[in-house]
Amino acid sequence: MGFYIMDIFSVLKLILGLSFFLFGMNVMSANLEKMSGGKLEQLLQRVTSKPLASLALGIVITIAVQSSSAVTVMLVGLVNSGIMTFSQTIYVIFGAKIGTTLTAWILSLSGIESDNMMLQMLKPENFSPILALIGILLLMICKNDRRKSVGNILVGFTVLMYGMEFMKIAVSPLANMPEFTQLLVKFRHPLVGLLVGTLFTALIQSSAASISILQALSFTGGITYWMAIPIIMGQNIGTCATSMISSIGTNTNAKRVAVMHLSINVIGTVICLSLYTGLDAIFHFSFSQTAVRPVTIALIHTVFNLLLTAILMPFSRLVVRLVQWMVPAKDTLAPTAGETSYAPDLRLLRAPSVALRECDSCTVRMAEIAEESLLPALELFHHYDDEKAEVILQKEDILDKFEDQLDTYLVYLSAQALSDSDSRRVARMQHAIGDFERLGDHAVNLQRAAHEMHIKAVSFSEPAKKELKVLTDAVVRILHLTVLCYTQNSPEQAHLVEPLEQVIDGLTKQIKENHFRRLADKTCSIEMGFILSDLLGNFERISDHCSNIAVAVIEGKSDGFDAHNYLSDFKENSEDYRRLFEEYSAEYQIKTAK
Repeated sequence: MGFYIMDIFSVLKLILGLSFFLFGMNVMSANLEKMSGGKLEQLLQRVTSKPLASLALGIVITIAVQSSSAVTVMLVGLVNSGIMTFSQTIYVIFGAKIGTTLTAWILSLSGIESDNMMLQMLKPENFSPILALIGILLLMICKNDRRKSVGNILVGFTVLMYGMEFMKIAVSPLANMPEFTQLLVKFRHPLVGLLVGTLFTALIQSSAASISILQALSFTGGITYWMAIPIIMGQNIGTCATSMISSIGTNTNAKRVAVMHLSINVIGTVICLSLYTGLDAIFHFSFSQTAVRPVTIALIHTVFNLLLTAILMPFSRLVVRLVQWMVPAKDTLAPTAGETSYAPDLRLLRAPSVALRECDSCTVRMAEIAEESLLPALELFHHYDDEKAEVILQKEDILDKFEDQLDTYLVYLSAQALSDSDSRRVARMQHAIGDFERLGDHAVNLQRAAHEMHIKAVSFSEPAKKELKVLTDAVVRILHLTVLCYTQNSPEQAHLVEPLEQVIDGLTKQIKENHFRRLADKTCSIEMGFILSDLLGNFERISDHCSNIAVAVIEGKSDGFDAHNYLSDFKENSEDYRRLFEEYSAEYQIKTAK
């Protein structure tokens, strides 16, 4: 009975260790990516057809996020969104495979055996408590978001390493169990080891965790090179499960990325395992039955991925063609590079900085569409055109879809690990997209008013036309300024908007007063008064939305920003505001009706 109780507790400790390991890895990965901010996205923009550059890029990004699976899932999302082409991803995948070996090398430091204190301090379980203390102090004392992320990384690393230590303790009794030795006999067949490595890694969806368990088992002295090599190759195949699952529901090219990741590992395993078993049968390698240590497992993992890359990179075009044959094109309407969708691919949430950049691109596109719909709507009052009117309606529908899908996406994105500056960018977008959508609504309102005037064959009086020309010019100006400040993310440009919004408010009030005078003089009809009132209301609300967007741009660049206080202080105490207001007032003048 004691044997079974001990065995159950060992399993529980193993599960605890694995849980700690995965949690620590997740915390580290999230905060490393958070610290990278927009740098990760900038690196991805540099992906080219140059093999060595893309290979290095894959290594750097994988080290940054500490997960080759996350990088591959990210590539699936980028290709599905049309940001990258399928053929560009192969060299990044090769690099990701090499970059992921770093974790095994760090874990292998646990195997250091020496009485020297300095060497003992290199063991993660010995120096991790110091890192944990530093991390906790950073989290408790620092207010800087970047330093807090460093603290989370240090604590996450400590949790990860002690997860490894728990797994090592859990499996240590196995060294003296005859049942364990009998079980290992089954692993002497390479295909069994390959299958076990593949299935277990696919189950936990982390090659790093799978490798760490193998390294923990190596402390028992029962794992030989002959057993470890096929298991490690299987672990490389098993890690493809994450990208294969993520490719479900994507377009053809995105599916090809996942299949290519799997194909590279399968082809590499077939070649390398065949070479090893064949050469061992001929030369009878003396090391094959030698017990491996954590450091040799890390070495095998690295050599395998380097060999795989060296063998397959020269034939990358053939690999691409093979995958294209395996996953034939079906969706001819799949996105192409540079094409804009209503919201980024959800898979990009694995890399928040990349997802954030794509959300930025979507909101910039919304700004451009809003301007593209409003300017023609204003022109309809001079010359009504049915085709232009139809385009305005189509663009308003596009803005509705953007607002609906993008707002939902930003809610998901805001729940990810983001830096303070990135969180402000998300808030800026959440504030702005509703205003962009409303600008599209006002474009439709203007189109309907112009259509009514066209159907009824009516027009404004000459004085009213002159006044509306001045107001229209001011509205076009504020629209240009707003789109410019948002697309350039420029607070300097944003400060130019509010004084003009106040001038537009004054113009609409003045035009209303002039209209009442013309009604009294019977030089304008009540019917045209209704249309004019509708127009003025839309113009005033357009300028209000422009002001909201400009404030959102300023808010996105400032921490602890209060929009109400900003507007009050800017209007009452700013010399720049007074100067700009006077300049705009002089430029957009309406003569008082007599």
